[in-house]
Amino acid sequence: MQSVVRTKLLEAFSKAEGEFLSGQELADIIGCSRTAVWKHMEELRKEGFELEAVRKKGYRIISMPDKVTANEILLGLKTRFMGRKIVHKETVDSTQIEAHRLSQEGCPEGTVVIAEEQTAGRGRMTREWYSPESSGIWMSIILKPTLPPQQAPQFTLLTAVAIVEAIEEITGLQPKIKWPNDILINGKKMTGILTELQANADQIYAIIIGIGMNVNQLQFPDELKNIATSLAIEKGEKVFRPKLIQRILEKLEQYYDLYLNEGFAPIKALWEQYAISIGKHIKARTITGVITGKALGITDEGVLQLQDANGTIHNIYSADIEI
Repeated sequence: MQSVVRTKLLEAFSKAEGEFLSGQELADIIGCSRTAVWKHMEELRKEGFELEAVRKKGYRIISMPDKVTANEILLGLKTRFMGRKIVHKETVDSTQIEAHRLSQEGCPEGTVVIAEEQTAGRGRMTREWYSPESSGIWMSIILKPTLPPQQAPQFTLLTAVAIVEAIEEITGLQPKIKWPNDILINGKKMTGILTELQANADQIYAIIIGIGMNVNQLQFPDELKNIATSLAIEKGEKVFRPKLIQRILEKLEQYYDLYLNEGFAPIKALWEQYAISIGKHIKARTITGVITGKALGITDEGVLQLQDANGTIHNIYSADIEI
């Protein structure tokens, strides 16, 4: 009940766009007394919200804490369904594991699992993802498209476009995408995307999209410092995580709707604008061996096409890419 009331309050403040809401207006919205409204305001203060209370005007929110709880993300979020249910954990082994469980329990589409810290964050090919506390965005998003499983790889590319555009708008930085799932700034990795399925042979039940983003880290372990970066390092100042999360969710919903209505073609065109490897000589390390050649582009299924020195075109479904 408490979380429902809090969600209604934050939605009301979001719609007010910085204007005051009277105690009576808030009481009517959440269905309680003005005294109860005051208690909820005090709880928000304790969580780090900066509030202004003016007699005969009411309350307004001036600023939010840089936390990634449901309260911070919902305030100002402009989506229909993406992120409307948020499961926040201070510490979790992996948001992907938690999202798989929630999906199997029947959670709504657009549910987000987010944590301040992961103790066993996962990247592609079972690699560990460095996920220190309160510095990055470690989240998983549950989608439930009625599609065949072979279309799932397209969602990694769709998510990459949404993330790149969100970063551009919030920070002014210009990230690039390295196929299939890395986002780079100045040649260093700052985001990874992990797309996993719950499906049978013919139909997807759920797509679990994991996003690991280095936001406010200023240091990395020795084994990562030459290959990894963060938004704070590149921008020279910290980035407010809730606002960036909101923009990612808004962009993701926008391109998910576009994909369902018009197919992959418009997403592919956007992806190619940001791709760093197209037209470059690359080395693709697959599970069966290494292939070198020129990256021609991606197919309508999101498969990378690589032309070797003999002119043979290889379809690369999964690989580590070196440019």
